[in-house]
Amino acid sequence: MKRLPQIALLPDGKRLHLQDGPIDLIIDAKGSDAEVRAAYDAAARRFTGLLDELCVELVPLRQAADPARCALKGVVARRMHAAVAPFASDHFITLMAAVAGSVAEEILGAMLHVARLDRAYANNGGDIALHLADGEQFTVGLMDRPDRHGVLRTMTIGADDAARGIATSGRHGRSFSLGIADAVTVLARTASQADAAATIIANAVDLPGHPAVVRCPANELQPDSDLGSRLVTRDVGTLGDDEIETALAAGASRAQQLFAAGLIEVAALRLLGETVVVGTADIATRALPSPGERAIDGVIRA
Repeated sequence: MKRLPQIALLPDGKRLHLQDGPIDLIIDAKGSDAEVRAAYDAAARRFTGLLDELCVELVPLRQAADPARCALKGVVARRMHAAVAPFASDHFITLMAAVAGSVAEEILGAMLHVARLDRAYANNGGDIALHLADGEQFTVGLMDRPDRHGVLRTMTIGADDAARGIATSGRHGRSFSLGIADAVTVLARTASQADAAATIIANAVDLPGHPAVVRCPANELQPDSDLGSRLVTRDVGTLGDDEIETALAAGASRAQQLFAAGLIEVAALRLLGETVVVGTADIATRALPSPGERAIDGVIRA
């Protein structure tokens, strides 16, 4: 008997929940009742069997990306490759770094293909694909750490902004990290691009060889990890202010490179209570929680 995903409206009667294995999506759409129903039906149809499509190509999806060649067949798999390819020449990255954002993007695309919506999002475990018609906006809640409740600050995306994808990576997230960031939230033009970039920036927030950082091989924690025997961060002890600044500066430098290359719009980096925000000034300054913070050349320090 073929496995079927879980598909149901949430108790609020407005949002749709789609779950199949590790994929867990919350979808919300704003528009006429008929358009929203059509969008939700399309999302459910596209979601059914999507995990199976990915599993067919799981072996190459878990391998280091080849920036110059893509032999993948699936639409989502090829989107994953396109998202990580800009980083693959200079960094180790597998296509799995963009899986959550790519899935969210695919579901949102299915909705928009059949329905005219004012606003919509597909949230795949915090990686979000977003649609905004003229005059609409979306408020992002930035977390201190993704494994804890409570919003540190918010950032508003308007219809005139280029960002339509949001993703968060770090050592407390669902996936392993090579760096020590508590959280790195990225806004990019697409969710798949944001997902890949968040991974790269979070890996760059680091203090290589520091005795307070506990690491172990990824495959000791998860035998089939796409990171293999690479060391992933398991704990971070006490760090001095200068050490925190050094680690954040390394991540901010990487974020600035990606911003200059047009690969991200904004990145908010968080480590042990300190924050750096890099990117488009008119979006980044909306993340300021107090008058004591200011933007200088696209970088905000908290």
